[in-house]
Amino acid sequence: MNTTMTKPVQVTAMDPVWDAVVSGARHVVAGEPALSNLVYSSVLNHGCFEDALAHRLAGRLHHEDVSGDLIRQAFGDALELRPEIGTEARADLAATLERDPACHKAVDAFLYFKGYQAIQTHRFASALWHNGRKDFALYLQSRSSQVFQVDINPAARIGRGIMLDHATGFVVGETAVIGDHVSILQGVTLGGTGKSEEDRHPKIGNGVLIGAGAIVLGNIKVGDCARIGAGSVVVKEVPPRVTVAGVPAKIIGEAGCAQPGSVMDHMVMVHDLSA
Repeated sequence: MNTTMTKPVQVTAMDPVWDAVVSGARHVVAGEPALSNLVYSSVLNHGCFEDALAHRLAGRLHHEDVSGDLIRQAFGDALELRPEIGTEARADLAATLERDPACHKAVDAFLYFKGYQAIQTHRFASALWHNGRKDFALYLQSRSSQVFQVDINPAARIGRGIMLDHATGFVVGETAVIGDHVSILQGVTLGGTGKSEEDRHPKIGNGVLIGAGAIVLGNIKVGDCARIGAGSVVVKEVPPRVTVAGVPAKIIGEAGCAQPGSVMDHMVMVHDLSA
């Protein structure tokens, strides 16, 4: 009888997004030694994605009013309250790498892309807001607006797999909701109408694509997998799987694909607008 004991196999949790960030970080250090301090402090000195993300964002948001160390501590509290932040941030990073042709490595968005960083700052601020730390959440909103030129009320609810391209001028009101797998270009406003404190902002469905400079106003629903043309002003409900464009926006055709938010096709034909 063979009584030889075999050693148990140690299973290591897989984290392909973090692995991609680390691999890209090493590539940056090898190719551009001048950035070594940034890359080591932001990525390579950390053992996991969440720690590195909190450190990078806190460094960007650091100010004499509230130090980066205090912001990191608050982000740690937010992760304890809502650990799903890490999963959502990974989904956003994967979405950015997949949909943005200017993003060649996961670490590019992680280190440099303010749209990605602004959405993650909102995720931390939202967790604090919904757990009673509203003043700190409002400070993060204000600071994010200064640093990233993105103004998202911490009470707004945002799904996962979000790609915010370029980001400058993106504004989201308090009662807005954004679904999963949505792509949004710069200059977009999800705004309210009137002075009512009740539900007054748009509800964006899953898989939606919102073009640059579009304005969506009021407590209206934009259906799943719809497409909003650049520069449009949307004041009425948008059905699922259609394209709307114009001022005011009207339906000009089908969305053109199963999930516009992932395909990123912004082209609206001239004859469609004149139909």
